Amino acid sequence: MLDLLLVSLGVLFALLVVAALITLYVQDVTQEKHAVLRNFPLVGHLRYFFESLGEYFRQYFFLGDREEQPFDRATRSWVYRMAKNEGGIIGFGSTYPIHEPGALVFVNAPFPILDDEQQEPPPLLIGEGFCQTPFVGKSLVNISAMSFGAISRPAVRALSRGAAAAGCWLDTGEGGLSSYHLEGGCDIIFQVGTAKYGVRDESGQLSDARLRELATHAAVRAFEIKLSQGAKPGKGGVLPGNKVSAEIAGIRGIPVGRDSLSPNRHPEIGNIDQLLDRVEHIRAVTGKPVGVKTAIGGRHFLDELSAAIARRGLQAAPDFLTIDGGEGGSGAAPQALADHMAMSIDEALPLVVDALIASGLKERIRVIAAGKLLTPARVAWALASGADFVNTARGFMFSLGCIQALRCHTNTCPTGVTTHDPRLQRGLVVEDKAARVASYCRNMNQEVAMIAHSCGLRHARQLRREHVRIVQPGGQSVALDVLKPYPTGPAVATS
Repeated sequence: MLDLLLVSLGVLFALLVVAALITLYVQDVTQEKHAVLRNFPLVGHLRYFFESLGEYFRQYFFLGDREEQPFDRATRSWVYRMAKNEGGIIGFGSTYPIHEPGALVFVNAPFPILDDEQQEPPPLLIGEGFCQTPFVGKSLVNISAMSFGAISRPAVRALSRGAAAAGCWLDTGEGGLSSYHLEGGCDIIFQVGTAKYGVRDESGQLSDARLRELATHAAVRAFEIKLSQGAKPGKGGVLPGNKVSAEIAGIRGIPVGRDSLSPNRHPEIGNIDQLLDRVEHIRAVTGKPVGVKTAIGGRHFLDELSAAIARRGLQAAPDFLTIDGGEGGSGAAPQALADHMAMSIDEALPLVVDALIASGLKERIRVIAAGKLLTPARVAWALASGADFVNTARGFMFSLGCIQALRCHTNTCPTGVTTHDPRLQRGLVVEDKAARVASYCRNMNQEVAMIAHSCGLRHARQLRREHVRIVQPGGQSVALDVLKPYPTGPAVATS
């Protein structure tokens, strides 16, 4: 009798366990907040379990919060909290390595700006006086170039909707314009890559008819000629064949399932004058601002650009320069280039700004900075260094739910951000992630403003190099305007 009772209890317990697992499974696949749980029900809980215990175990066994690459755990956690509107508040003290070389220290004002004295950063016009339809840039922080192909359909949809809600722009990347980019009604910068995807004719050349067609979209605010990307200067776009679906192949005009390899540069642009010819041509055809995206290897490009504009006139200048640091990311890039090619944004941005100031072009050409600028301190540094706007791609990828699995090029992204596998894409719920994209952007702008107010400034566009100090190898900090002094001379007064 006792044996029968024990067996019955055992069966009942097993049924309860099975019922609980089935209930949990259904909850996982139907909830919309966590992509990992939607794509990997039941076992996905292990990730969150170990994550919750991590802060205790890391004291004894694992790497600290600031030691992981390319983005450490503390940085990713900050982005996740901002995207979820959970605040950037911490307890017990910072883990930021304030004594290590390169650490950022902002100069606090003894009497910071009161709340009622604070102002919104003024929007900036791009292309005013030089094109038919100038573009008003409102948000300090914007979504950097990520093509439909490198990222998934639901990711593009969520970014478009989130950008519209937050008032920032979305760069298409070199994969062309899709209906998903237009879905949210956000401002769009269309990137003209070396393969001319989306604006090419049957022979692969730039098509004026396609340019005009794109320009008729009110949402397409500007065009960006991509010379190079910080993660792989000298190498064109790489989209592995396992990510080239029929839809993506149709947009790009390439075969399904075959690697999409863009030329390593625009064949028709081999010098500065040919670049400026193309800038003027696209601006004349579209009536909209035209800029150039490039990584920086030294002063040579800037010196030639300034000299050519001085010779040709201000109408030949690009309306903006997007400067991508060598630490920039990519869905797929050769490691030799990703690790060792091009200056970091820390070195490149002041170099570009100083060259524009010295040549009297700083007000003519807007500067957009990119390259691991996904925290408010890094954005504030970029503004203080002379940037007008900041672009980030991986920051917004984290806001979409990216967990830095490092599988962007394999089509197996577990959170649905960079995969075209419908099963994995299911984890990315557009409505939820669009809200997180918008929250991340808004909170970034707000926290940059908080830094500016603590420096005694009314808004973040007033940040200058004297408001930032950089820790040196000896452990002492030095003001940025001492390390990178502004150019002197008559050109400064005219800028």
